[in-house]
Amino acid sequence: MTQQRVAGLLAAVLLSACATPGHLSPPQETLKGAAIGLSADNAAKEPALAERWWEVFGDAALDQLIDKALQDNPSLAAAGARLRRAAAAVARVESNDTAQVAARFDATSQRFPEHALYPPNIAGTHQEIGSLQAGLSWELDFFGRNKAALEAALGSVHAAQADAQGARLLLASSVTRNYLQLARLLEQRRIALRTFEQRSEVLALTRRRVQAGLDTAIELRQGEGALPDTRQAIEALDEQIVLRRHALAALAVQPPTAMDGLAPQLLALHGAQLPERLPADLLGRRADIDAARLRVEAATQELKAARADFYPSINLIAFAGYNAIGLNRLLEAGSEQYGAGPALRLPLFDGGRLRSALQGRAAELDLAIAAYNGALLEAVRETSDQIASLQSIARQQEQQDLAQLSAESAYALAVRRYEAGLGSYLIVLSTESAVLIQRRSHADLLARALDSQVELMRALGGGYVADALADPLHARR
Repeated sequence: MTQQRVAGLLAAVLLSACATPGHLSPPQETLKGAAIGLSADNAAKEPALAERWWEVFGDAALDQLIDKALQDNPSLAAAGARLRRAAAAVARVESNDTAQVAARFDATSQRFPEHALYPPNIAGTHQEIGSLQAGLSWELDFFGRNKAALEAALGSVHAAQADAQGARLLLASSVTRNYLQLARLLEQRRIALRTFEQRSEVLALTRRRVQAGLDTAIELRQGEGALPDTRQAIEALDEQIVLRRHALAALAVQPPTAMDGLAPQLLALHGAQLPERLPADLLGRRADIDAARLRVEAATQELKAARADFYPSINLIAFAGYNAIGLNRLLEAGSEQYGAGPALRLPLFDGGRLRSALQGRAAELDLAIAAYNGALLEAVRETSDQIASLQSIARQQEQQDLAQLSAESAYALAVRRYEAGLGSYLIVLSTESAVLIQRRSHADLLARALDSQVELMRALGGGYVADALADPLHARR
């Protein structure tokens, strides 16, 4: 009876000394849609943007360029490698729920002491000890440690899948934006060439007027100074055109000179019909937000796994094999050994290692929540900014169209007056300058509108659908 009391008291002391998780502060809160101006209804059935959203611009060369970039760009290869790494981690964690079988063979040459608990025929002799054994171990996941670790690993895989889709969207939008900027530069160069021709005509007319005594050398010098300025502007445009072509070649994994003949026509590109208000249902289809959400879920499961480390670990173990003193007798009858039974491990004194690990997981969860909140706020800002920009550009285009119509009308009137002998050609060239300025403004505004459309389609997720993530790992469970 006394021994039982001592054993019970000892057990109570040991259990009271077990490692405990201590107190953890509650995790941060994820932002709710209503708090940042989003609708609670977030369940659109079909994506509003097509997966190949760039085809709305109606340019076959752009389509081919993006296809080439999506096939060969190294950034996508890196995203694929990260996805495979995450999948390998899932397979490693899954193995914890299966029986582990191992075989081992040991051979040791040993002298047995004479003054120890060995029989006389062994004491003081030099013997070889051999062991050939197969062992089995199977951890019983009573407290959900392995399940939580597996869910965390699966969440990381799905986050990596979302990251890969986000990398594809970023690459496609980069190609499209560079392509549109190249089209803008080429249109600006065409207008600059016409400006150079016009200024050359003005200079020739000024020379004739000076010879006729109608102008002075001041007007002549002003006309001569305008030509180098225009040549410099054309050269600067040529530089930017070359750089844009080099950028597109790099994105498509081609030599820098591969795009030398690429010449998109800005005025031939089509625009896209996009929402005029913040579409809350599409923000949930952004790959970066979905990846951040999945990482929050993975971090939550990792915290659960860290908590489970404080509970007992229960294993079923079994072994069978041979053990003998003398390798020549290892496989003889009588050298067999086998056994089976449960094994229980309970952390008692670990110097705070488990508690520190738990606190680290809690901090990682807070970091994941902060990253999710930041991604959501950034998505709302990006989408709102692009919608506002598109609305403003549309209003600017309306006013610019009126200004260009006025300039074109003045130019047509000046031409008719000149043809009728009622006005000078200098006035014709002067009014054409106003037309060229308006055409440059038109090209800039059109390029800005198309670029903002690309940015808005990127901000809306580019047709990404979270439910479409491949899930072969869950099927194996």
